[in-house]
Order: sequence, then structure tokens, then C-alpha cells
Amino acid sequence: MKIIKFLSLISLFFVGVMSSVQATELKVGFIYVNPVGENTGWDYQHDQGRKAVENAYGNKVETSYVEAVPEGADAERVMTQMALSGHDMIFATSFGFMDPVMNVAAKFPNVKFEHATGYKRADNVATYSARFYEGRSVIGHIAGRMTKTNTIGYIASYPIPEVIRGINSAYLAAKAVNPNIKFKIVWVFTWFDPAKEADAASTLIDQGADMIMQHTDSTAAMTIAEERGVYAFGQASDMKKFGPRAQLTSIIDDWAPYYVERVGKALDGTWKSEDTWDGLAPGMAAISDFSNEIPETVRKEAQDLHDAIASGTVHSFTGPINKQDGSTWLAAGETADDGTLLGMNFYVEGIDGDIPQ
Repeated sequence: MKIIKFLSLISLFFVGVMSSVQATELKVGFIYVNPVGENTGWDYQHDQGRKAVENAYGNKVETSYVEAVPEGADAERVMTQMALSGHDMIFATSFGFMDPVMNVAAKFPNVKFEHATGYKRADNVATYSARFYEGRSVIGHIAGRMTKTNTIGYIASYPIPEVIRGINSAYLAAKAVNPNIKFKIVWVFTWFDPAKEADAASTLIDQGADMIMQHTDSTAAMTIAEERGVYAFGQASDMKKFGPRAQLTSIIDDWAPYYVERVGKALDGTWKSEDTWDGLAPGMAAISDFSNEIPETVRKEAQDLHDAIASGTVHSFTGPINKQDGSTWLAAGETADDGTLLGMNFYVEGIDGDIPQ
């Protein structure tokens, strides 16, 4: 009798295991360039999206991730291992993963790849990004209206179109409300290096900046801004806990709806390679709560600008706008097309300095 009961328990165990295995229809991997972090940052937001996928589909989907993967050969190795271990879908979440994605995708045509902020596609490679520059128009307006020194500090990561686009967008919005504005830009050539980011923030403050913007992912700049008594804007997620007084608002990347939708399409067989570039309207780029440090009139102006961009009645790049060398880029009333924005490799008129090569 004991033997029969034991065998019955073993049988039930294996039935349960097999049911679980059979219920998993899709294995999804995520590759992150930085540590996931604690409650903030670019990769934290992507991982929130991964968790949203788990919550949406339960045991139909199994997810995994690898963090702090350098761009280049290491990324190719990690994605190859994911494909070999049975992943059906892989999200690569940094610009520098682009060529590794294409290389691995060519070897595994039955695996679906999604690359964030890239522009190369294949039958099994889709691309996606957010119009972060729309949010930078909003913070540029706030900075231009609130600065006392007329100097905005900008910590830039790499000289790629996404980053250059953000600098130009923020500058144009600030200049529109403060013709005396100056941008000082420090290029740190990293997405995540708290020491470099802290040094850059300190340097900019020493040069007179009383507003700090960043296109890097750690909270170091926000911490320095809090310590030095200047204002700052968070990047990728809400950084208020690291600068309760310093943070005026943050640009937040909300990847969850996109990840849930794309995994759903992979599950129902409707997934296809395409490019997605969403902004404030669908919420892929969002603005956190405005600080009470912002005067009420400026808060209203910023919200109105946000709403106008989201509705399509205002475009961040509307002429007349000249390039840095004074040549005409956009005539009065003309707006930039997506192709130009995606390949932007120049500063607009009024920004000092050169873009590193």
C-alpha cells in the first residue's frame, strides 16, 4: 500500500511538472547593458517591462535576463547562449547591441529579436525606441524659465543621433523662453559610470550651471545636484529619492505596454519585423510629477507644452531653425521628418563646442 501511494505521488509530481512545461509557450530573454539597479535607471525600467510580461502571461511565458553586458563581443556571446538554450525571443536593450543582434539573428532565423534604439532590421529583427526628445523639450522649457545663471549643464553619453537629438531639443525649448541661455556639455562616453557622471556634474556646476540634465543612467548627477544646491532632471526613471529637492521632474521610459504587446504577438503568431517609435502620446516616454520647486505658472506652461506635443499640435523641431554653422535647416513652420531626426549628427545654432567623433 505504501509503495502504491509513493508511486501515485511520484506520478502526480511528474504530471504537475509536465503540465508546467507544456504551459510554457514562449521563452523570452532580455539583455541589459547596465546593472538593473534599485528602483531607478534605464535597465531598471526595462526590467519592469520584463516583469509586466510575466504578470500578463503567467506560466505561458518564461523570462530571463543578463545584466551588465558590455556592448560588442560579450553581447554576441550572451545572445548566442540564449538562443542555444531555447529562447524564442530576445530583447536587446542598448544601441551598441545592434551589430551583435544582427550577427546572432542571422544564425538563428527562428528566434525573434527586438533591438531598442537601433535602426537595422531583418525578417526576425524588429526595432523600437521612444521619442525621448519630446520629454527633453518639456524639461528644456522648465530649465529655461527657472535658471538664474542662464547656464544649463548637460551630461552626454555617446555622440549618437539619439543623444544629439536630445541636446538640440532641450536647447531649442530653453532658448525659446530665455534667449540668454547657454548649454555646457560634457561627454563622458559611457551609459553608466557613477564616478564619471559625478565628476561631470561637479565640473558643470563649477562652470556656473544651476540646472543639470543627463543622458546617462546612474543617479550620481542627481546626488551631486542635491549636495550642491542646484536643480536637476532625472533620466529614464523617477530619481526623486536621490534628490528630493534637486529633482524638478524626470523623463520616464515606460516599456511595459510595448513588451506585453510584442510578446503577445509572438504568442498568437502575428509578430513581424517592424519599427516602433513612440513618444509622449502613447506614454512610452513620460514625465514624472512636477516638483513644488517649480513655480505654478511654469508648471502650467510645461504641462501645456507636454499636452500640445502629445496631441501633435506642437513638434519639438519646428522652423525656423538653423544648423550650428548658421545654414538653414528648417524654414519657418517646417517640421523635421523622422529620417532626419533618426540620423541627426549636428548641433543647432547657438550651441557651442564640437560633437566628438
